[in-house]
Amino acid sequence: MAVPISQAWTVATYVLGQKLRGRKRYPLVLMLEPLFRCNLACEGCGKIQFPDHILKKRVSAEKALAAAEECGAPIVSIAGGEPLIHPEIEQIVDGLIKQGRYIYLCTNALLLERALKKFTPHKQLTFSVHMDGLKEEHDRSVSRDGTFDIALKAIKKAVEMGFRVTTNTTLFNNADPERVHEFFDLMMEAGVESMMTSPGYPYEKAPDQEIFLERDRTKVLFKKILGGAKKEWRFNHSPNFLAFLKGDIDYDCTPWGNPTYNVFGWQKPCYLLGDGYTKTFKQMMETTEWSRYGQHGTDERCKDCMVHCGYEASAVDDSFSLGGAIRMWKANKNMHKPVTFTEDEEKLYALLRADAMKRAESCGASSCCSSSKDVAGSEKLLENIAPNRVTRQVQREENVPASGTDR
Repeated sequence: MAVPISQAWTVATYVLGQKLRGRKRYPLVLMLEPLFRCNLACEGCGKIQFPDHILKKRVSAEKALAAAEECGAPIVSIAGGEPLIHPEIEQIVDGLIKQGRYIYLCTNALLLERALKKFTPHKQLTFSVHMDGLKEEHDRSVSRDGTFDIALKAIKKAVEMGFRVTTNTTLFNNADPERVHEFFDLMMEAGVESMMTSPGYPYEKAPDQEIFLERDRTKVLFKKILGGAKKEWRFNHSPNFLAFLKGDIDYDCTPWGNPTYNVFGWQKPCYLLGDGYTKTFKQMMETTEWSRYGQHGTDERCKDCMVHCGYEASAVDDSFSLGGAIRMWKANKNMHKPVTFTEDEEKLYALLRADAMKRAESCGASSCCSSSKDVAGSEKLLENIAPNRVTRQVQREENVPASGTDR
């Protein structure tokens, strides 16, 4: 199995409980962002372009645990920023485990190997390592040479120590399916429990705006990548979501399925868009104009989005209906079968690859991938952060109330 039986049971009983209560909107995964500060500047990231006084802010362990209790989701994804920079990350993890929640601690793994001694292997804790492909693709994506090797070494060490480890891969319009397949093989050989993959979301603040996919191109690319998947590949996704990526099933977004809590408060409407903030989870759920969002809504920013934080919850919810269960059976049945492409799909894929090759030629490997930043310096980052000074800074800044207006 891609997840332990205890986790699958926890999620299944939770979703069934929500359905028995007649709740159409309920949280499945809390996206907890205890900070925005990061030690990388990835080309497709829209989370780190805040002014310095915002990047210095932290959500305290007390507030993070209170948000998890308030939300009630069985799974918590600790994102950011780089969570391992947070001075209270151990307390946050320990507290969430005591609450009975399953945790995916997202990390670029530059600090992971040295941070492992702070944690104890537990069935409720998983390190979700950001890996955007093989060495060339990953280092280009994060705009720093050498990061792939550091991350892979940390993954192997964590697996060796008995930790649950998954990978999280964001794919853009320059993804080469054959290279992605090689990457999947390598991650399985490294011993990761399972893999997550998703198209990148076109953040307005992302440094590179030319790498994002349109909806039709997303479908044809993922059909090439996931069609005829090897049985050895284990994905931390519902079969229906993988079928959605390939265009075999259509869903609308359920942004409330992955609510976000960060230094501003509860973010409206989702992890990807910041259209305002509320002080309580209840306020966020009741005051967000949900009909505006999703591919069938009126907000243009949603038209090409197929990201898992918006659609995985849709797929999971569907799986607990009779029709969804049948769709899941078919998705599982067809997952490893070769796929056929229509003439239009082949033409669209050819255009996608031609555009990617043209961009690669104009970009040049040196300007797209290399960086003057010292990777080794990242390993000293925790030493460079004085915990007491950071804690005092957090205490001062947390006196600023979370805004309930648009930023």
